[in-house]
Amino acid sequence: MSTSNRRDSFSEINITPLTDIFLVLLIIMMVIAPLLDQQGLNLMIPTEHEAKKQEDEPKIITVNVTEKGEYTLNGKSVPIDKILTYIEEAYKDQKDGILIKADQESSHGSVVKVMDAAQQIGIQNISVMEN
Repeated sequence: MSTSNRRDSFSEINITPLTDIFLVLLIIMMVIAPLLDQQGLNLMIPTEHEAKKQEDEPKIITVNVTEKGEYTLNGKSVPIDKILTYIEEAYKDQKDGILIKADQESSHGSVVKVMDAAQQIGIQNISVMEN
């Protein structure tokens, strides 16, 4: 009879740990729920006219570096000592970044001068490609 008494005493499931887990989850949800109520990003979709206008206007400054160390900025020849001021002027209208097209035979120093000038101005997006 002693074995039957043991079976009877363990026949019930102890739900106390389960209740503790649910209470902890409830508290976590109550703390997190107000944080999820924040607004998302306010995005404005451009109209068709604005989208066409943006496609027509280049927003990237293009600097070509020749093998002789000469610079052209957006198709105009630029003296080496004035490259910083010319890039700064162009950056006022073209804020998307700078593309440096280096000739295969151009010196590393010529390309680095343009990159340094761009960083001094505060241009974040700098791309280099072989011309």
